[in-house]
This record gives sequence, structure tokens and C-alpha cells, in this order.
Amino acid sequence: MLFGRSKKNPVKIADKGVVEWKYAACGYCSTGCSIEVGFNAEGKAVASRGVADADVNRGKLCLKGIFEHELFESAGRGVVPKMRDHWHEDWRETDWDTALDKVHDEIRRIQEKYGRDSFAIISTGQMLTEEFYTLGKLTRGLIGTNNYDGNTTLCMASAVSGYKRSFGSDGPPGCYEDFEHTDLLIAWGSNLPEQHPIIYWRMKEAQEKKGFPLIVVDPRVTMLAQNADLHLPITPGTDVVLQNALMHVIIKEGLQDQAYIDANTNGFEELKAEVEKYDPTTAAKICGIDEDTIRHVARRFANAGAAMQIWTMGINQSTHGSDGVVGINNLALITGNIGKPGGTSLSITGQCNAMGTREWSSCSGLPNYRYLEIPEHREEIAKFWNIDVTFFPKKRGMFQTDIYHAIESGEIKGLWLIATNPLSSLPNTARIRKAMEKLEFCAVQDCYEDTESAQYAHVYLPAGTWAEKDGVMTNTERRINRVKPVATPPGQAKPDLWIFNRMAERFNREGRMKFPEKAADIFLEMGELSKGRLADISGMTHELLEERRGVQWPYTAGQVKKGEEPPQGGKRLYTETASFQYPDGRAKLIPLPFNDNNEVPDDEYPVWLNTGRLIEHWHGRTKTGKIGNNNKYSPIPFIEINPDLCAELGIQRGEYVRLVSRRSDAIAMAQPTGRVPKNMVFLPFHFHDCANRLTLGLLDPHSRQPAYKQSAVRIEKIADQKEAARLSMEMRKF
Repeated sequence: MLFGRSKKNPVKIADKGVVEWKYAACGYCSTGCSIEVGFNAEGKAVASRGVADADVNRGKLCLKGIFEHELFESAGRGVVPKMRDHWHEDWRETDWDTALDKVHDEIRRIQEKYGRDSFAIISTGQMLTEEFYTLGKLTRGLIGTNNYDGNTTLCMASAVSGYKRSFGSDGPPGCYEDFEHTDLLIAWGSNLPEQHPIIYWRMKEAQEKKGFPLIVVDPRVTMLAQNADLHLPITPGTDVVLQNALMHVIIKEGLQDQAYIDANTNGFEELKAEVEKYDPTTAAKICGIDEDTIRHVARRFANAGAAMQIWTMGINQSTHGSDGVVGINNLALITGNIGKPGGTSLSITGQCNAMGTREWSSCSGLPNYRYLEIPEHREEIAKFWNIDVTFFPKKRGMFQTDIYHAIESGEIKGLWLIATNPLSSLPNTARIRKAMEKLEFCAVQDCYEDTESAQYAHVYLPAGTWAEKDGVMTNTERRINRVKPVATPPGQAKPDLWIFNRMAERFNREGRMKFPEKAADIFLEMGELSKGRLADISGMTHELLEERRGVQWPYTAGQVKKGEEPPQGGKRLYTETASFQYPDGRAKLIPLPFNDNNEVPDDEYPVWLNTGRLIEHWHGRTKTGKIGNNNKYSPIPFIEINPDLCAELGIQRGEYVRLVSRRSDAIAMAQPTGRVPKNMVFLPFHFHDCANRLTLGLLDPHSRQPAYKQSAVRIEKIADQKEAARLSMEMRKF
């Protein structure tokens, strides 16, 4: 025995002098962790901790949540409104009335000169739901532009589109509790340990108890793949081929749940005819998974008592993203794995409140999954908001990714950006930069004044962030949780809700529409609008949400009247026969032909470029890059590169290399690893002027989501390593 091995040293936690803990919900990913922020005697936020009796995280937090309290005093926070006449001039400080008047006047000037839709508004997945609802009310009911979208198009649009196409409505049908009931789990392009660590802990705990097999479909050996029973290193962009091949085997061998199919779906014969073309031998040559493995996985999936599928950006961020989601739903439907414990297709959402914007922002339609294309939906909301129904457009406008093309071509002249940073997050950023330069007017509303997109703003509006505001968020499993304002925004910064209401006053001078000031009152208004719908929240209040540490929708006023408590654990959708959201109650089985329009490696650009997230960072590092205990793990961009490719190119560990795509180039440090094959590199997307200089702007035809994960590059050795290091450091400055 080694010396001291038998002794256990107690874990020692530094005493931060906390005298009070205040409740909120985490504002990073979509897991929905309940969190408490600790304040010392001077009223300074000094600690964060998980809430033990919260069903989602049960006292745990990931690396980002542990240091989330440091956001309140992080560098770069905006503290005063600013204006300038041209984007290349210096800022001058101003007051709120002057700044808001300027935004109002410019919106009206541009609309009067070029038409209502010549001004666009782009929001986020990181505000609170009452703020989303109020912005949607302002945009749809008063401003009137139809070119209104959120940055969730970049991460969740394919999931939304796929759910709508299959089930007739958005809304994940499963919940975290399904991990505890499933007999088999397939993860498609999802790396839970780094993307959603607490969901991974929930999954792993359930797996250790139940022993279900984990199958990971991912071209890279991710952390999740390293812990999988079976890893399928698929050729990028060919998920639909593998899905069709799995269904081919299931149907060919009679393993489908025909009774469920007959009772709950339409389109089986058409689907059967399409997947007949994708026998495992043919599919293997396209997707890179051998035919024996395809047959084995298909049989295991179909024969499992309950089979669960999850996915994240590996499916969504593709030119076939929406089809990939439909393919997952097809697999679930033909095997009867929807609406039962352990059987579901569960999209693992990206941003903390991407679900809230999907439900309530009116970006893709009207509140609570209503569609502009349905006259009854337009009439309901027009009556509720007290506006003329003819003010609403009859179909949705442009997606975020199309808005920038319209700026480029001169169709859109003005832009209001809210808590999003397209110059870091959109693909082919050189093209986006040129488009931003063409705007006649741009307003940026953000808690940070040093975002790259603010370089092109004429007005900057300093906003609050996360728990400086009051409201709710919806997580991946449809659980709504309370965020309380435990701190106040710095300087003259204001909560987004305050900004929207002050802007509404300028467009609503006749007072036709009502804009409550308190988030709790707005939430009750939303509850009225939700009655009888899929996402019914009429039984919820802010007080109930805090008391229960979150409640899943639907939870109705009728249930409250009957004395029914919100269910413990998980609540599922589509548990009854023919309960889907199409008029006949049936889901659609949709044939998916594979059209290979991926950018693929060739002689000039011979290496696949794969992008993704790190556990320590969040999006463009606007937050985590300024928190030392997050940023220290990955302060500069790097690539995972296969050692054999390094040897072939003469590249040493720690050297900077130049990546070149058809769009532009980028510099990153080489980190040799066996996690990627020789013909691929992995590049984290968090760093400005790096990954998205390289990515291409091809879009999914249904969701308009970009294909971030299927690009081709070449790798060049850099002679002057000191200059490369200096340039990399300079680019990382905020």
C-alpha cells in the first residue's frame, strides 16, 4: 500500500464570508439548474452554489455555474447609453430619453422611406421569457416589421423545424427522467459532458443504476463517445443516410411497432418506399459506418423496451439539420418510442432560454406556438392585444441568416440587435462585416459594450444581465424556473424589460396596447393566452415556480382548481393515442431523400473542419473570457489534430498553424490527439476572428440554420511563431 493511501483528507472550501444566499436559475446553457448566489456583509456577490432540492441539478453546478456570480463585476459592462452619427466615429455619452428617441425616430424614418420590413430586429436565447413576450408584442403589435428573429436560428432552428414537421408543433416531448426508464440511448452529435455537464450527470447516474447501453454517433471521439458502449464515427453530414439505413433494417426485418404506427401516424408506406433505397451495404459507403454495425444498432434499438434519442448541434448545424431531426423522430415513431417513460426524441437545447423564445417571442409567428399563417391565430392575438388584425403579416418573415443577405443586397436598411453578437457567431464573418457596414442605422442593446458587433452601432443601450433581472426561463425539458433580481445593473444600465417598455411608450402614444411593468403581471398575461394550448402555463405563478424549483408545462388552471400538484420528476407530451398537434391528431412519417450538398475535402482543402463547444466557455466568450477561472483553461484558440497528420505536415505540439478555407483564414495552436481522424481537425467556436472566419454560410432549406460543422480547410505551417503568438494574443483582447 502506498504511504497515506488509507487516509482521506476532508474537502476544504474557502470561507467567502457569505451572510445571505439568493435564489435564481443559471443563465448559461439550457439545463435549467437552480442556483443560489451568496453575498457577503458588504453586499458583494462572492459565491454560487447549486440548490439541493431542485429536481434538475440536485445541488450540482458545472464549471460555468460555479463562477457565475463573477459576471456582475466582469470587465466590459456597459454603464451609460451612447450615440454617434457614424459607426467609425468615437462614442459620446448620452441619456436614456435621447438614446431611445433616436432609436424610435430612426426606425420610423427607415420604415417610412423604404417600407415596414426594411428595419429588422434580432434578439437572443438569453433573455427572460417576459422580456421575449414584451419584445414580440412591441415588434408585432407596434413596430410592425416582419423581419424579426432570434439567434436561436443558429442553434435550435432545425430542432424546431423538425418537431413541427413530425408532430405539428415545437416542444420536446420527453424529459430528463426518461434517462431513468430507458433501455437504450442513442446520442446524435451531442457531447453532454462538455455541452451540458449536469444533464450528463443525470444520464450517467441513471445508466449506472439501470445499465442501458449508450451509442454515440459523432465523427469525433468526444468525451461522451469515450464513455460509450458503441461509437459510430460517421462521415460528417450523412446522418440522414444512417437513419434511413437503420429504418431499412427495422422495416425489412419486421421489427417496427405496427400497432403504434397504425394508430398514431400517417405516411408509413411512403417512408417505407424511401428507406428501401438505403440498404446497409449501400449506406455504409456514404456514411462510413459498416453494414454489420448498422444492422446491430437497428436491431438493438427496435428490440429495446424503451429507446431514447438525444441530439444537439451535431444534427442541427447542417444543411440537412431539419431532416436529421425528422429522421430521429421517424425512428422513434416507427418503434413506438414517443410519449412513454424512457422512449422519446429529446432535443438538448442550447441557450438558457432558447425554449422561452421558441414559446413566447413571436419570432417565428405569434405567442405560444401560434402561426401567422393561420387566420384564427392572428385574430386571437389581435383581439387580446387590442390591435387591428390586418396589421399582422400573413406569413413569417426572414430568418436571422437571411436578414444579413438582405442587408447585403440593400433590402434591409436598419437593425436592432439585442443580446447577440453576429460578428462573432455567424458563419463567414467577413461577409457579415461588409453587410453591417452598409446599414443606415444600427442599435445594439447588450450588457457588454465591447462586443464586436457594437463596432457598427450608432446607438448603444446598456442592459442588465441574468440575475440583475426578474422573470422566468424554460429549460430543455420544458421546465419553467424563476430568475430573481439578486443584483442591480451597473451604472445607468437597465433591465431589458424596462428598455422594451420605454420603447413601447414611444410607439404606443395612444395607449391602445397594455405593457405591464412587472414581470409577474406579464407572466399572468401569458398564462391567459396559453389556456387550452399545448404549452398551457395558466396554473403557474412566479411564487409557485420558486417554491417548486421549476414546473414543467403544461400545468393548467384546471389542474390547480382540482387541487392537482405539479408532477414530481418528468412530464411527457403525446402520451395519448393520436394526440399530436396536426388536425387529425396523427404524427407525420416523412421520407427523407439524401441530397449531398456538403462542402467536402478535396485536393486543395483536404481536411474536414469540425467546430464545437468547450465546457469552460460560453458562445463567443463575451462572458467567460472575462472570468479568470473559466478563461484560464482555454485562453486562446486551438485545434485538435491527429498526430499522424502533424507528423506529415511537420507540426509540433504547441505550434501555431494557419487554417485556410474557401472563405478566409485563421490562426490556432496545434494540440495533437487521437480524438480526431487524420482527415479532420476540431476547432472550438468560442474565439472571435477564428472559427467563423472559416465556416461557410450554406443553410438548411427548412430551418435556415447554417452548416457550421461540414467545412473543408487546409493546414499551413507558420515559420514565424512569435508573430503568430502576438497576433493570436492581440485578437483575444476585448
